[in-house]
Amino acid sequence: MESPETLRKSQEVIQAGKQYILQTYSQQPIVLSGGKGSTVYDMEGNSYLDFVAGIAVNALGYGDSELKEALIAVIENGLTHCSNLYWNKPSVEAASLLSRLSGLHKTFFCNSGSEANEAALKLSRKFGTEKKGNTVNTIITMSQSFHGRTYGAVTVTGQQKYHKGFAPLMPEISYAQFNDLEHVESLITENTCAVIVEPIQGEGGIIPAEKHFLKGLRELCDSRNLLLIFDEVQCGMGRTGMPFAYQQYGVTPDILTLAKGLGAGLPIGAMSVGEKAAGILSPGDHASTFGGNLLASAAAAVVLRRLSNNEFLSSVNDSAVHLYQKLSDLKERHDCITDIRGMGLMMGIDLTCEASQVLSACRERGLLLAAAGSHTIRFVPPLIITKEEISEAMEILESVLRETVPA
Repeated sequence: MESPETLRKSQEVIQAGKQYILQTYSQQPIVLSGGKGSTVYDMEGNSYLDFVAGIAVNALGYGDSELKEALIAVIENGLTHCSNLYWNKPSVEAASLLSRLSGLHKTFFCNSGSEANEAALKLSRKFGTEKKGNTVNTIITMSQSFHGRTYGAVTVTGQQKYHKGFAPLMPEISYAQFNDLEHVESLITENTCAVIVEPIQGEGGIIPAEKHFLKGLRELCDSRNLLLIFDEVQCGMGRTGMPFAYQQYGVTPDILTLAKGLGAGLPIGAMSVGEKAAGILSPGDHASTFGGNLLASAAAAVVLRRLSNNEFLSSVNDSAVHLYQKLSDLKERHDCITDIRGMGLMMGIDLTCEASQVLSACRERGLLLAAAGSHTIRFVPPLIITKEEISEAMEILESVLRETVPA
């Protein structure tokens, strides 16, 4: 523990944040100041096992030596940004690695998942109008989905709580029931151009798609000449134990959107496209000032090289099996856990109580967790998490459930 002076300084940071930062978040009362491996530290010197990882962002944990060296090399060259008026080697390398890992053809880089989804929506509507006519612009999305906070992305987010107060939203969007193929098919009209779906819904409660559902969407899109968009902003980048979640299903999209873990903490998003969508956008149709900048692209290349390593993915899968087993054991011992869902190192448990009270108690005992809805706790630790750290985290969680949740 640090001195009372350090505690006072952390409170000053929090108070200054409340004064000068627009309050669009409900932040917890700690100031994180460092990290190593799967552990983060606050200004008082308290350590926390991190099962949030910046909400599935810090895929390589903290202090990764390869990532650090790659970023230092870019900074020492003095060129972190050159604009997309010119080529730069890190972005080309990252795009090449993405193509090799995914089997998709080309990539557009941006800064976030929302931006990647905006690019996908624009591309889809241009595809519709070019291939079928000016009225072919309707996009089908899923209930309980989450695709971002910008206007297009929030419109295709199938949760009313994110729409409230922001009307009018983007027109020509239809909402289908997730995992209900017949409902999706019933919404397809002559004006439909695309379907967007998360292989695993994140903010909707860690809900995996059923295999027959994604396969059925692929068949529908092929037969009706629609684009199939997979939003893997949260569930991609090795989180399921394979480089991309769709590889677990054996279903390849026409458009893949990525962000979060792609940069291991650096802000980057990507839209990768297959042959069907590759020739739709032309110079001037879309852009991103900072998209593909050297620093973020160098970070992405490190992550993509790591995901090309079978030993790394094997370790992720071993840890995932251990996490699922530990959660299953907890469920057997605690009636307050009503369900376990997810895949790989993207898991969720449903509780009979509000998740917030459990999260606060865990934080006080050195474990950071996040919610995915009012009664769901999600587990999205760094991909480098060890079995020993998982066991330690589950011990903390069990002690909290035993003491704070009524039997």
